[in-house]
Amino acid sequence: MWWILWVVIAALAGGFSGWIIRWLYARFQLTSSEQRAERITKDAIKEAEAKKKELLLEAKDQIIREKGQQERETRERRAELQRYERRVLLKEEAIDKKTAQIEKTELSLADRERAFKERESALDKVEERYRAELEKISGLTAEQAKAMIIKDLENEARHDAQGLINKIEQEANLAGEKKARDILLATVQRLATEITGEVTVTTVTLPNDEMKGRIIGREGRNIRALETLTGVDIIIDDTPEAVVISCFDPVRREIAKVSMERLIADGRIHPARIEEIVSKVSKDISQKIFEEGEKALFDLGIHNIKPDTIRCLGRLYFRTSYGQNVLVHSKEVAMIAGVLAAELGCNRDLAKRAALLHDIGKGVEADSDQNHAEIGMEMARKLGEDPRVINAIGSHHNDIEPTCIESVLVQIADAISAARPGARRETIDNYIKRLENLENIAVNFHGVEKAYAIQAGRELRVLVNNVAVNDEQSKELAKSIARKIESDLRYPGRIRVTIIRETRIVEYAR
Repeated sequence: MWWILWVVIAALAGGFSGWIIRWLYARFQLTSSEQRAERITKDAIKEAEAKKKELLLEAKDQIIREKGQQERETRERRAELQRYERRVLLKEEAIDKKTAQIEKTELSLADRERAFKERESALDKVEERYRAELEKISGLTAEQAKAMIIKDLENEARHDAQGLINKIEQEANLAGEKKARDILLATVQRLATEITGEVTVTTVTLPNDEMKGRIIGREGRNIRALETLTGVDIIIDDTPEAVVISCFDPVRREIAKVSMERLIADGRIHPARIEEIVSKVSKDISQKIFEEGEKALFDLGIHNIKPDTIRCLGRLYFRTSYGQNVLVHSKEVAMIAGVLAAELGCNRDLAKRAALLHDIGKGVEADSDQNHAEIGMEMARKLGEDPRVINAIGSHHNDIEPTCIESVLVQIADAISAARPGARRETIDNYIKRLENLENIAVNFHGVEKAYAIQAGRELRVLVNNVAVNDEQSKELAKSIARKIESDLRYPGRIRVTIIRETRIVEYAR
């Protein structure tokens, strides 16, 4: 048991010794940490004091720099203020000098004004004396003389104004004519399409003369059937291998021509076959009429045309005027009018529509005493066309007055299309006869010595006796000749009448 006690005592002694050792070690560590902390604290204090001194030095330097900057700015402001003060002083001195000079000038002006007033009063007295003497000498009062001078000035001003007006009118006419030429030239250049006029053929070529007997038939039954069904006259004469078809209606003439050509090609010619062929050809021609009308509208880009109008347009395909195909002429007039309207800033679509329909009266199937312009105008009115289109149709031959610029453009385009070289053809006999009639009309007037038709009959130059006809009578003579030509002759386009009156004096030096 004792050994257990000794073990316990030894264990307690060992534990106490260990605690003592640990306490001593901890005390040593605490002392070492306190010393280290004290050293760190001292180092930190020294570093803070050094930092403090450094910051104080930097602050002092900054204060010194800022103070120097402020002193420099203050000196600069002081110098600038001194400059401003000097400038203000100089300006004040200049103002004082100017004020003194103005005061002197005012005094001088006042003196001059008094002198002028005195002189003016003296001049007024002299003027009154001279006026009284002038009134006494001239026998006119001042008001009368003033009215006379004003009247003279007014007459002179009117004369100068009239001269200026005449000059402006001449310049405007020249400029307007040049502008019109430019527009027409641009129109013709932009048109630049090859347009050929077709002539309705009324002669049918036969393969041989024996075919004439077959066309006539037994006792003339074939030719009578053909004439009855088509409404034409068929002339069979001694012309070799040819038959002439005569009819005022171009559509019926075309039906007869095509029917005869088909009968000749088929070889079977008898009344029943003739009736069958004529019926088929009539339908084909009717369809062709509508197609030609639609084609014209498509080529020009015109819409909203009623079927009756399209058929009338298509009938123009078979009609000619002076050898010019009327439908081709109408299309050409529409293109020219459209280009002119575009150049002038007018309604281009309306001008083209009116121009295409201007000869629509020639395609109407109606017997009437009215001319084609009146018939076309009435038809357009019934179909509900625009009033401007109706006016353009009715006025393109001056049957009525044009009321809009599109109507005038249609007139111009119609004249350009009809009057261009090669558009219309005449036989040589008719051509020569028309020129002779032109010259004879002019020669029959009093005072006319000679007359010459030139430019293919588009101009008539008339030489008059300068003794029998003066300048004023020349104007009346030109108008009278033009009216006579309009009433007695038929002609395409227009004819220019030029009166030439000259005074020729001849002397000889011997």
